[in-house]
Amino acid sequence: YGGALLPGEGSAMAAYVQQGKRIPRRGEIGLSGDRIADFERAGYVMSGSRHQRMNAVRLRKENQVISAEEKRQVLQHAQEQKMKRENEIISGFREILSDKYKKE
Repeated sequence: YGGALLPGEGSAMAAYVQQGKRIPRRGEIGLSGDRIADFERAGYVMSGSRHQRMNAVRLRKENQVISAEEKRQVLQHAQEQKMKRENEIISGFREILSDKYKKE
């Protein structure tokens, strides 16, 4: 997921992205995304969003993981489309062969 991430950090963040959940920030571990959003709506400032520099680092890391996950999904979709095309070609050949052998 990139060189700036700690070991295991990228895969942990990717798990949240794959599940469609908000990536927790520092001090938010153990709270659900909905609970955190409730606190923020109530006016609380979560510890992970106070410092501008830390926020920039967090955003960069999250964007690295998100872009890697999007790339993985695009590659997976392309692979599925390729397999689908190959299966259509193979079934076409099988149909031609079965028609040929039926005539004989």
